[in-house]
Amino acid sequence: MIYEKLTEHIGKDKVLKDVPLKEHISFKVGGPCKCMVFPSSAEEISKAVEICRSEKVPYYVLGNGTNVIALDEGYKGVIIKIGKNFGNIAREGNCLKAQSGVLLSNLSKKAYEYSLTGLEFAGGIPGSVGGGIMMNAGAYGGELKNVVRSVTALSCEGEVYTMAADECEFEYRNSVFQKNGSIVLEAEFELAEGDQDDILAVMQDLAKKRTEKQPLNYPSAGSTFKRPEGHFAGKLIQDSGLKGICIGGAQVSELHAGFVINKGGASASDILELIELVKNTVYDKYDVMLHPEVRVIE
Repeated sequence: MIYEKLTEHIGKDKVLKDVPLKEHISFKVGGPCKCMVFPSSAEEISKAVEICRSEKVPYYVLGNGTNVIALDEGYKGVIIKIGKNFGNIAREGNCLKAQSGVLLSNLSKKAYEYSLTGLEFAGGIPGSVGGGIMMNAGAYGGELKNVVRSVTALSCEGEVYTMAADECEFEYRNSVFQKNGSIVLEAEFELAEGDQDDILAVMQDLAKKRTEKQPLNYPSAGSTFKRPEGHFAGKLIQDSGLKGICIGGAQVSELHAGFVINKGGASASDILELIELVKNTVYDKYDVMLHPEVRVIE
């Protein structure tokens, strides 16, 4: 019934049944979902949510799938996949407006093309604008909160509203949108004019650091744990003797202990069990509780 309703209102070409989530998750794990919707407008996103609620079917909004784990048994609901179908970028002076399906790497590249500085740090972040805003994504000293001017979102009640950056309650890997359940639709980024050669040099330098220090050749969700106050998660994990440890196909990266990777053939259960092992070991050894950045679709 839910498939028929979604196809009726959104279109058969934008709704698929029994989609393996591992094809849409950077960890490359996860069973099938009931349906996956690929909306191309705010109206279609709102309609998909409305239908799921009226049919009492659970739904989950997924961006680029880079900070989540899908369970082996899959998801018995609807995945609303906000991606390239909802990926427009527009320039207004020194501001870039980006829909939530835009990849942060592409947004950083577009800023470079326009000789706008401020988004160099985002060039290697694999997530999308929507997910990045939700968690205030950052890297190498930069955070989205420093360049966001406003965010447009869809409330749980189905209303579209816009908030200024200072209303978004941006914190380290957190924002108001994680708390209120709204869906990010678009964000406006306030940048500055810069020298294109200088911007490119910074982007290349950060890309080199990522290549040298991060296990980019294996499926993962990026940095697995939030940075604990006064510590670095990777160092705590390494000092606990966990670097390289495996459970099934999941491994604490030998290159950077802050990353749990899919070394090959890992299940979601392998990854989650390894995350728990790391948390418990570090807590027992250093009395520091690590909190995963990774969210579970359930």
